[in-house]
Parts: sequence; structure tokens; C-alpha cells
Amino acid sequence: MKTKAIHFEVSNRIATITLCRPEKLNTVTRAMGEELTRLGQEINCSPDIRVVVLTGEGSKSFSAGSDMKVLDDYGTPWELRNREDYCMAIRNIRKPVIAMINGYAIGGGLELALHADIRIASDHAAFGAGEIKWGWISGSGCTQLLPRFVGAGKAAEMILTGRVLTAEEAFRYGLVERVVSPDKLKETVYEMAETIAGYSPIAVESAKLALRAAMNMPLDAGLQYENSLFSFCFTTEDSKEGKQAFTKKTKAGF
Repeated sequence: MKTKAIHFEVSNRIATITLCRPEKLNTVTRAMGEELTRLGQEINCSPDIRVVVLTGEGSKSFSAGSDMKVLDDYGTPWELRNREDYCMAIRNIRKPVIAMINGYAIGGGLELALHADIRIASDHAAFGAGEIKWGWISGSGCTQLLPRFVGAGKAAEMILTGRVLTAEEAFRYGLVERVVSPDKLKETVYEMAETIAGYSPIAVESAKLALRAAMNMPLDAGLQYENSLFSFCFTTEDSKEGKQAFTKKTKAGF
């Protein structure tokens, strides 16, 4: 089921997913979660898409996570556990995902950002995991991913107190890769997306797999996995194009 609360467009091999509920801080409904799952599958199957930009409409909020007023739509706690998880829908996208964070990234919105590969924020963005204030914890990865980004102590502070980080703090802690002024946010994100989209899609997806492995595998297994992906890349036409371009000192066309 499609929903008007998500805008999806593809241009120059870049897909843009925009959460479109600015009056509700771009909180995510059940229908939106189902649509994000469908879009993720569409993106994975499309040869015309090489990079994804994820953002929220307006300047106030990237996303404040799940709409608490519709949490009951999921039914019982068991049904909630087995919902279409909008954060996992983003995580399961095989193409690189850049989160363009233009305001609050709170609760599930923070988790959406954590499941992206790269996070670029405006200088008035804010980041927090406030679930503890309401009697529960995150359910889509915050307790697992946040320590990997900011360290165990900072993650514990954020999760156990609900404290909200400024964009500058998030950058200093390693939660975001860049902080820019609001008027430079879109330009910065799409410049990066266009750069990535110009590279071999096989090499880019292989790099994403190897980077994901680094967060999950022991070092020796990760090194072997990287070497296998490296060797696989040399079986492709893209590698031939790259070698020719390197020899001729021209730009490769992938």
C-alpha cells in the first residue's frame, strides 16, 4: 500500500526517499513502514539506482521515529515485534544510503540515521534516544549500533538519560560525518551522492558489504571476506574498464 506520507523519486541514478509529515516531525506510521519496506526491495532490484538519500520534509525534523498515536495499530506486543520494521527496511538496502539530517533525529529517527551508511547533518540538527522516558527502550537497533559509533559510555549516557545531542556534539562523538549550514546541506549531500553514483556499482556494493562485515566479524574472518570481494571485483567488466582508464589516464565510465 502506497502512502502520500513518503515521496520517492529517482534522478541521475540517485533515489531520494523523503518522509513527508513535517507537521508531525516526520514520525512514521505503520503504512509508511510498509511502504519503506516495499521501496527498499524496489531499490535493490533497480539497475537505475546506485545511491539513496534519506531525509525528512521541512527544516524542523529528519524524523522523530514512530508515531506514538498509531503504535497501537500494530496490535499485541507480539505483533509489534513482528512488524514491518522501517529501520530494517533502510538497513536492508544494498546500495549506499546517505542520511540528510535536517533537524530532529529522535528515537526511531535516530535509528533510521544509524542504519544509513553516511550521515550528514545541518548545524541545527539534534540527536536523541528518549524511549527510556516513556517506559521502554529502542526496538530497531539503537542499543546495538550507538555504542559502535560513539562508544559504550556515551551510548549509555544518551540511552539511559534521554539526553539530546547537538549537531556539534554528534560530530565530535563520531555519530555524523559532516555538519554544514542548512543552506549547504542539500548541495553537500548530493555532491557526495553523485560522486558515489559515478563509480562501479559492483565495487560500491562490495565495499558496503565489507564495511558491514567489519562491524560484525572477527578481524581474521573480515580480512578473508574482504579479500574474496576484492578478487570477485576483478571478474567484472567494470574492473576492465577501470584498468583501461588507469592505464590511459582517463576517467572510467561505469
